[in-house]
Amino acid sequence: MSSEVVVDPTAEFRARRGARHPVRIVHLGLGAFHRAHQAWYTQRVNDLGGSWGIESFTGRSPSLALALDAQDDLYTLIERGPSEDRAFLVESISAATDGTDAVRWRQACADPEVAIVTLTVTEAGYRLARSGDLDLADGDVLADIDLLRNGQERAAITVPGRLVDGLRARMLASAGPVAVVSCDNLPDNGRATRRAVLGMAEQVDGELADWIGANISFVSTMVDRITPASTDDDRARALALTGLRDAVPVVTEPFSEWVLSGDFPAGRPPWEAVGARFVDDIAPFEHRKLWLLNAGHSLLAYRGLLRGHRTIDEAMLDADCVTALGRLWDEARGILPFDEAELDEALAALRSRFGNTRIRHLLSQIAADGSQKLVQRVIDPIRRRRERGEEPGEAQAGVLAAWTLHLLGPDRADPGADDLVRELAGRTPKDQSAAVIAFLAPDLAEDVALVDSVATQIVSLNSAID
Repeated sequence: MSSEVVVDPTAEFRARRGARHPVRIVHLGLGAFHRAHQAWYTQRVNDLGGSWGIESFTGRSPSLALALDAQDDLYTLIERGPSEDRAFLVESISAATDGTDAVRWRQACADPEVAIVTLTVTEAGYRLARSGDLDLADGDVLADIDLLRNGQERAAITVPGRLVDGLRARMLASAGPVAVVSCDNLPDNGRATRRAVLGMAEQVDGELADWIGANISFVSTMVDRITPASTDDDRARALALTGLRDAVPVVTEPFSEWVLSGDFPAGRPPWEAVGARFVDDIAPFEHRKLWLLNAGHSLLAYRGLLRGHRTIDEAMLDADCVTALGRLWDEARGILPFDEAELDEALAALRSRFGNTRIRHLLSQIAADGSQKLVQRVIDPIRRRRERGEEPGEAQAGVLAAWTLHLLGPDRADPGADDLVRELAGRTPKDQSAAVIAFLAPDLAEDVALVDSVATQIVSLNSAID
């Protein structure tokens, strides 16, 4: 009688893991991008002799932390190039923790050995109103203010709430200053984090807000690395490459970029030794990414979905999508403060990345929550063109038109636009255009040339679909 052999994944990974590095970084938002980007950069620093461990906290679900714990907090990063895969074992995460464990979160933030608190959240996660201040009409924000005022033990719901909770613990422990580092697509994300955190702290405790203002630096970063969701095939590939049964490998492209701007009062890893870049003014780098890569993604997502495509690489085989993408990039490059050679290099890299058929980046994933993304990606470069006395970009207007039609279709995933969708139903293209522009950019609502351009593109796209 045969018996089934039970594989213990923890033992498998433990045999491959080196000594855990001391936790010097606390991260909020444990997910694939964090593991493909910041944790990977930190791993490479440690490979050069550093000793920077990360304690990574999940958002709400503990599932990824549990899966990593079962693997001794070790995981496989697969770099998926156009022709081959390369696998790396990453062990910079010294602990993966359930984000709802409020006690452990406070302990980690209050540790004087911790020098940096990093976060990866969506644009909506900052809970900011259109003014850029903390949204005090948000029910979750109000619930967190009440929780923090009353010293309740459970975890805060929002990102600003969790940060204020952790920083208060640090203040009470007299643990000293720390850098808060935002690693996401929001422009000037350090400033946005500061406004959200101070806005929450001011509602909770004026003394705490003063301490945060005097002791906490907020670092802005520009991050870039395409990281699609992993599949069963990727898990099989990780096993073939490493011999390890990795339940949660990360698949990513070979390209990566990280630009940072701000102070680190308690020290930091030498990330520049492994390719990161520290600058005084991050805005040009943010604009380059937002107006070329992110806006390009939005164009391919909305236009591509309308044309029946599923992934970025599929859309890159469609001449209509590629032509529109080229126009979009031409419209943006004239307002970016980089020389022609650097822009040519950046665009060549984007064409290669977008056309990588082995990275299956879903258009539906990119299309979600356009109401939170399109101002930075499309409206801001339109504003810049108008300020220079130029006409609205035809391709830029086309992104807004494609988004309008996407909102009226069956695959919309954008709760922030629910009221707008009700306003769009049954309206003429010109009225739809005016409503979309007023929603995204009230300051451009009377821009006749922009309204007309978007309306024309709505009609054109509708005709192509029919």
